[in-house]
Formats: sequence, structure tokens, C-alpha cells
Amino acid sequence: MTIKFPIKLFFTILFFFSINLSFAQSKYQKDFSKFWTAINNHYAYLDQQNIDWKKVKEIYEPKAEKISNDQEFIQLLETALNELHNGHSSLNTNLNSSNRLIPSGSDFYVEKVGNKFFVADLRKGFGADLSGMKIGMEVTKFNGKPIDEQLKKFLPKFTNQHNPKMYQYAIDMLFAGTYDVEREITAVENGKSKTYKPVSYRNRDELLYSKIINDKTAYIKINNSLGNNALISEFDKTLDSFFQHKNLIIDLTETPSGGNSTVARAIMGRFTTKLLPYQIHEFDEKEYETKRHWTEFVTPRKEIYQGNVFVLVGHWTGSMGEGIAIGFDGMERANIIGTKMAGLLGAISNFQMTETKIGFQFPTERLYHINGTPRENYVPTILTQNIEETLQKVKELTKN
Repeated sequence: MTIKFPIKLFFTILFFFSINLSFAQSKYQKDFSKFWTAINNHYAYLDQQNIDWKKVKEIYEPKAEKISNDQEFIQLLETALNELHNGHSSLNTNLNSSNRLIPSGSDFYVEKVGNKFFVADLRKGFGADLSGMKIGMEVTKFNGKPIDEQLKKFLPKFTNQHNPKMYQYAIDMLFAGTYDVEREITAVENGKSKTYKPVSYRNRDELLYSKIINDKTAYIKINNSLGNNALISEFDKTLDSFFQHKNLIIDLTETPSGGNSTVARAIMGRFTTKLLPYQIHEFDEKEYETKRHWTEFVTPRKEIYQGNVFVLVGHWTGSMGEGIAIGFDGMERANIIGTKMAGLLGAISNFQMTETKIGFQFPTERLYHINGTPRENYVPTILTQNIEETLQKVKELTKN
């Protein structure tokens, strides 16, 4: 005998079943769902990076069901963010066991050549540099263990086909280390193996550093302060004192933590006599299958410096530092000298989970040079291999 339920009763039962299912979810399951959905709907580079974000959900959603405390949840989210394999996506909280952020938390740059790892660059005045490490050294171990096996922790899980950018991200993360473990770097120089212990370090407190190199050339270094609006007046005051010099070096090699476009436009505005474009934004409106596309401009301000400008960049030139570099290049107002930059993706937006109140950020807009080159793919006009070569090159260019 077949028992028939009234349709109204059937939907009532279905409604209460779905409500109970929702209540049965832990706060961590609910927040992981919001985390995944936010990135699915707003992350600007899923297609460009060929990220299978649905596969990411399949991998991590079952893990969220087993989470019982905030510490475990933070660790899960940190691992999930590795799937995006770029330093511009992060949480606003961390644990003692958390990895340092890159590039701001790293102090030397390692590249894999064949089956070996070499120190390709050093962050001047920071831990690795102060410990005695040198560019060109072969690195054989990290914290006493072989390197390749340790990279797996940071490689995306949604694919088994890892490209060079994924591997470089993993290398950067590994050598940045965690907050709770002192790093030990085993390296070989001139056939001799030695272990280095890079000391803890901190950014300089001053907004900028400046000096007169000679009668023709002055130098301004921005000390990771592009997010501080007080830099504008400090930069203005310094620049005003250098107008008698025909060459100006603006050093952006220590700007890993980003900044804001107000500071960037204020700096660049001292070097143009007319309104000029400096970068292009692109934003997906996925709901309507369309895009917003606009150009940002630099407006002249105060007295304009008319001399030669040389902008130095490097592996620790990130985000807004990268924006200033492509801006000066697009305005044809400076020679850009240095290594490839940090390659941080896009302009970020901030989000917060409902239950745990954990905040997170990731790029929601794509950014381009005015010639259409993605900012993360920009190559300096005068390309160098490391900071030493960069400083030598600008010295040669400003000697006359």
C-alpha cells in the first residue's frame, strides 16, 4: 500500500529538515563555507591561475567537519590559502606556528636551478644578510632537512601538475619560516658547508631615508611606508631639498607590504606636468557576466621635479611599490632598474567570517600597466639579477 502525504506537509517536513541540517553544522563548517564562497565569487585570478576552486572545496570541506577549535580552523584556512599560491592572500590573524607572510616576512630569495637551490638575492640589512649569507650560495638543507620534501606542504593540492610559480611560492614560504622556530640554513660556499641562523629582524621606523650621493645625484629610499599618508609630506620635504640635483634615485626595493594609491599618486604627481594614466583596473561582475574596466590617473602637484629619475625595484617591491614602478614606466618618466618584483596579484579587499570573526583578504581586482601588461608580469626596463647588480647599474647610469 502506498501512503501519500499532502504536498503542503511534504514541503513543511523538507523545510524543517533543512533548518535542522543548518543548525547541525558547526561554526567552523559555516565559516569555511563563507570563506570558500567569498573566494569563489570575488577572487579575481581563478581563471588566470587555472585554479580548480571546486576541487579545493572537495578537499577541504570534509576537513572542516572535524575541526573542534579556532587553532585547528586557522591552520586549515592557512593551508587552503596555499591553493592560491600568491602572497597577496592572507588571514588577519595567525598562530605562533603560522608561516611568515611573503614577501614581507622573508629576508632572502632562493631559486631552484636544475636539482639545486641557490641564494639569488638578499634583503639588505635583514636577518640572512646579517648572518653572513651571500648571493650565489647553494642551499642544501632547511632546518636540517632536505628541501624538496618540505616544499610539498605549500604546493596546491587541487592539481598534481605544479608550475614554476607554484614552486617559487612554496620555496618562498619555506625559507620565510614560521614564527615559533628559529631557522637554520645549511649552505655551501667554495666547497665548504656551513649552517647559518638568520636573526630576528624588524623594519626601520623612519618613513624614508635620503642622502646626497654627489653634486649631480640624490637618493631617496622608501622604508616600507607606502601605506602611511604621513610619507607624502616627508617625501615632499625631501624632494624639495634635492631640486639642484639633475639625477634622482627613488629606491623601492624595501616596499614589500603594499600601501595605498593616495600615497602613490602623491609621489608620482611631483614628476609630471600634465594629467597622465598610471595603471588600469579590471573587476569581474560575475552575476551579469560583464567586467568593469577603468584607468587611474596621476595629477600634477606642487613644484615638479624635471631631472632624470631612476626607480630601483626588486624581489621585495610588492603591491603598491609595484604600482608606482609601472606608473613611472607608463608615464615615461623614469628608468626602472632591478630584478623582477614580488609579483603580488591585483588590488585586495577585506572580508570577515560571521561565526569566528576571522578576517581574510585576497585580490578582487586585476591590475595592469597602461600598455596592457598584467602588473605581476611586468619586467623592469633594465633587468638585473640581484640587489648588488641593481646598485652597480644605477651607479654607472648616474656617474655623468
